[in-house]
This record gives sequence, structure tokens and C-alpha cells, in this order.
Amino acid sequence: MDTQTLPPPAEDERTMALLAHVLMIVTSFVGPLVIYLVKRESRFVSFHALQALFWQLAYFLVMMVGMGLWFVFILTMAAGGKSQGPPVGFILSFFAFWLLIMGFWVLTLVLGIVYGIKASKGEWAAYPIVGGWARRVAGV
Repeated sequence: MDTQTLPPPAEDERTMALLAHVLMIVTSFVGPLVIYLVKRESRFVSFHALQALFWQLAYFLVMMVGMGLWFVFILTMAAGGKSQGPPVGFILSFFAFWLLIMGFWVLTLVLGIVYGIKASKGEWAAYPIVGGWARRVAGV
């Protein structure tokens, strides 16, 4: 179904969709999940809440994989040699992992604000990657 043929969303639907994106910044997946469960009958709200929810799930998976790889790297580095101070590889890998976490947090902040504004205007704007998934699940 094309989003052009759907009726424009009501004011409360736009507000709930905005809240799904903004609450994602503060509450992770909890806010979008609650909004999705409460307003599941609205395709507009479902679509936007599912996008935020799927983004948070993808964010969680990337962080868990990154953390697992970092631990494996640290353990292999620790097993490799004995030194008096912290190895340079540990410090650099910690900094790289921290940059990954902060970069995704900033991306989440930007996505929440930008797509929250689009949702408040009644737009069916889709996140990169997870937007298509949300469209299929919401039936749009």
C-alpha cells in the first residue's frame, strides 16, 4: 500500500509518533514499545514506533557484538605477553570501542530528533535500513 493513499494522520497520532522517536533517546526500547502496544491500531503510530524499536534492537545487537569482539581482543592480548603497565593495544581498543558507543549514541540522538520532527509533521519518513522492516510489519 502506498503512503500517498492513506488518510493523513490525526493530531494525536502525530504526537504519539513524535513521542516514540523522542522517548527512544531516553528510554531505549521501552518508550517505543509501550507506544506501539498502546496505539497498535494506528498504522502511522505503529510504523514510527516500530522504527524506533527496531533501531534500538539493532543498536543493542551492534553494541553486544562490539563488546564481545573487544573482550576477545583484550583476552588474546592479555594471554600474549607480560608487561608492567597497560599495553598500548588495550588503550587504543578501549578508545575505539568508546568511539563506537558514542558514535551510535549521537546517531540515535540525531535520528530521534529528525524523525520525531518529521513524524510531528505527518510524514511517513523511514529510517535507513530498519524503515523497510517497520513498513512490512506495520502493513504500510
